[in-house]
Amino acid sequence: MKAFDYVEPSTLAEAVAALAKGGGRERIVALAGGQDLLSEMQDHLVEPGTVVSLNRIDGLAHVRSDAGGLSVGARASLAEVARDEGVRTGWTALAEAAASVGSPQIRSQATVGGNLCQRPRCIYYRNEHALCLKKGGQECFAEGGLNHANAILGGGPSFIVHPSDLAPALVALDATVRITGPEGGRVEVLEGLFTLPSEGEVTRETSLEPGELITSVEVPAPAAGVRSTYLKFQERASFDFALSSVALALGVVEGRINHARICLGGVAPVPWRCERTEQLLVGEAPGEELFARAALDALEEAEPLEHNGYKVPLTQGLLRKALRSLT
Repeated sequence: MKAFDYVEPSTLAEAVAALAKGGGRERIVALAGGQDLLSEMQDHLVEPGTVVSLNRIDGLAHVRSDAGGLSVGARASLAEVARDEGVRTGWTALAEAAASVGSPQIRSQATVGGNLCQRPRCIYYRNEHALCLKKGGQECFAEGGLNHANAILGGGPSFIVHPSDLAPALVALDATVRITGPEGGRVEVLEGLFTLPSEGEVTRETSLEPGELITSVEVPAPAAGVRSTYLKFQERASFDFALSSVALALGVVEGRINHARICLGGVAPVPWRCERTEQLLVGEAPGEELFARAALDALEEAEPLEHNGYKVPLTQGLLRKALRSLT
């Protein structure tokens, strides 16, 4: 690992000021739990001149819920989110997503902000010797190479999948994020935080500007009768990233679906919202025929690569299972 300067600001303003000094030849990065950043540094994927720790800053590690909604600080650990009784009861998909990440040791260290902002897990991106499109190269090697874990929706020119488990759950729960940067604070719908490779700078996955930090995630209270769940399929039973996942928030009143939010993970470069499928469900009576139509609709635009066509029936099955579990 290349040598770097390490600073520990005690306030958010100091952290933003330190991060805003980056540019030119010096790369300055923020450190919270470090589960992604430190592995990138060890693999020489990023070699910052300065690392700015967020761990002495108060007010970033809360998990608070009441009748008005849920607020989770960006530095709250996934373990805290997963075990919080308020989250487990009111925002079940988020608790399930947090509990699905890695091992107990990882969850105790990993943070909410870090999980949302982690970099791709594509084998070519993670190989320090492969100058792929995501690292400023000219080619996405996964498109014609080993791509069993890559995107089937929204891919091109890069075919990474977004690795976050929390992001699909939070999109399905209509979350927003509070962001602080050199120009002040702003609030953004979480779904809008993520950018497709075809829509923005291909080397980035979010709309965060240099020096900006996520400070908290805000989730509205679920409407009466709305429940949620998060289902994930991974190659290894307990600690791998999702090959496919489904986050679902669903409400049923008097035998009819009146609220539906579906977001897929592990299949696209961003958390993949299925708005058309949501509209297909609303107003209908739950049943296997409806669930089968919804599963087909959600994956209708899938364009698998050579080795990842299995993700289509896998994701359809997860969606049907999630619909059954909430109805």
